Amino acid sequence: MAEPKFEIQMLHDRVMVRPEKESGERRSSGGIVIPATAEQSNRLVWGEVCGVGHNVRAVKVGDMVLYHDEDQFQVEVQGEQYLVMRERDLHAVANERPEYGTGLYL
Repeated sequence: MAEPKFEIQMLHDRVMVRPEKESGERRSSGGIVIPATAEQSNRLVWGEVCGVGHNVRAVKVGDMVLYHDEDQFQVEVQGEQYLVMRERDLHAVANERPEYGTGLYL
Protein backbone atom coordinates (compact mmCIF):
# COMPACT_ATOMS: atom_id res chain seq x y z
CA MET A 1 0.00 0.00 0.00
CA ALA A 2 1.32 3.44 -0.94
CA GLU A 3 2.14 5.79 1.87
CA PRO A 4 -0.07 8.94 1.88
CA LYS A 5 1.54 12.26 0.93
CA PHE A 6 0.90 15.36 2.99
CA GLU A 7 0.98 18.83 1.43
CA ILE A 8 2.60 21.51 3.58
CA GLN A 9 0.38 24.53 4.18
CA MET A 10 1.75 27.57 5.97
CA LEU A 11 -0.36 29.04 8.78
CA HIS A 12 -1.28 32.61 9.70
CA ASP A 13 1.47 35.12 8.78
CA ARG A 14 4.21 32.55 8.14
CA VAL A 15 6.30 32.43 4.96
CA MET A 16 8.44 29.50 3.77
CA VAL A 17 11.57 30.59 1.88
CA ARG A 18 14.14 28.61 -0.10
CA PRO A 19 17.46 30.41 0.42
CA GLU A 20 19.54 31.22 -2.65
CA LYS A 21 22.56 28.98 -2.96
CA GLU A 22 25.75 30.69 -1.87
CA SER A 23 28.22 30.71 -4.73
CA GLY A 24 31.21 31.00 -2.39
CA GLU A 25 33.39 33.98 -3.10
CA ARG A 26 31.87 37.23 -4.34
CA ARG A 27 33.14 40.33 -6.12
CA SER A 28 32.53 43.87 -4.97
CA SER A 29 31.40 46.47 -7.49
CA GLY A 30 35.03 47.64 -7.61
CA GLY A 31 36.25 44.15 -8.58
CA ILE A 32 37.66 43.12 -5.20
CA VAL A 33 37.27 39.38 -4.52
CA ILE A 34 35.54 38.69 -1.18
CA PRO A 35 36.24 35.13 0.04
CA ALA A 36 33.37 32.85 1.11
CA THR A 37 34.84 32.74 4.62
CA ALA A 38 34.45 36.50 5.15
CA GLU A 39 31.86 37.01 7.86
CA GLN A 40 29.15 39.58 7.30
CA SER A 41 26.90 39.53 10.34
CA ASN A 42 24.54 42.27 9.13
CA ARG A 43 24.21 41.00 5.57
CA LEU A 44 20.72 40.46 4.16
CA VAL A 45 20.18 37.63 1.66
CA TRP A 46 17.67 36.79 -1.08
CA GLY A 47 15.44 33.74 -1.21
CA GLU A 48 12.41 32.46 -3.11
CA VAL A 49 9.01 32.23 -1.45
CA CYS A 50 7.72 28.64 -1.57
CA GLY A 51 4.63 28.95 0.61
CA VAL A 52 2.57 31.59 2.42
CA GLY A 53 -0.03 31.54 5.19
CA HIS A 54 -3.54 32.86 4.69
CA ASN A 55 -2.78 36.14 6.57
CA VAL A 56 0.23 37.06 4.41
CA ARG A 57 -0.55 40.15 2.33
CA ALA A 58 2.54 41.48 0.55
CA VAL A 59 4.25 38.40 -0.91
CA LYS A 60 3.19 35.50 -3.11
CA VAL A 61 4.71 32.13 -4.00
CA GLY A 62 7.52 32.69 -6.51
CA ASP A 63 8.50 36.16 -5.24
CA MET A 64 12.11 36.86 -4.26
CA VAL A 65 12.42 38.29 -0.74
CA LEU A 66 15.21 39.94 1.21
CA TYR A 67 15.71 38.82 4.81
CA HIS A 68 18.31 38.32 7.54
CA ASP A 69 19.13 34.61 7.62
CA GLU A 70 19.99 34.37 11.31
CA ASP A 71 17.31 33.79 13.94
CA GLN A 72 14.98 32.10 11.43
CA PHE A 73 13.59 28.60 11.83
CA GLN A 74 15.15 26.03 9.54
CA VAL A 75 13.37 22.94 8.24
CA GLU A 76 14.47 20.18 5.90
CA VAL A 77 11.91 18.81 3.45
CA GLN A 78 12.91 15.98 1.10
CA GLY A 79 16.59 16.78 1.57
CA GLU A 80 16.30 20.52 0.83
CA GLN A 81 16.69 23.32 3.39
CA TYR A 82 13.96 25.94 3.87
CA LEU A 83 13.43 28.80 6.30
CA VAL A 84 10.16 29.63 8.03
CA MET A 85 9.60 33.20 9.21
CA ARG A 86 6.92 35.79 9.84
CA GLU A 87 6.03 38.13 7.01
CA ARG A 88 7.11 41.08 9.17
CA ASP A 89 10.69 39.67 9.23
CA LEU A 90 11.02 40.28 5.48
CA HIS A 91 12.75 43.51 4.41
CA ALA A 92 11.89 43.68 0.69
CA VAL A 93 10.15 41.78 -2.09
CA ALA A 94 11.09 41.57 -5.78
CA ASN A 95 8.38 40.53 -8.22
CA GLU A 96 6.88 41.35 -11.60
CA ARG A 97 4.00 43.39 -10.14
CA PRO A 98 5.62 46.32 -8.27
CA GLU A 99 3.41 48.86 -6.52
CA TYR A 100 5.98 51.04 -4.77
CA GLY A 101 9.22 50.28 -6.58
CA THR A 102 12.74 51.55 -6.04
CA GLY A 103 13.74 51.59 -9.72
CA LEU A 104 16.26 48.80 -9.03
CA TYR A 105 15.88 45.35 -10.60
CA LEU A 106 17.33 41.90 -9.94
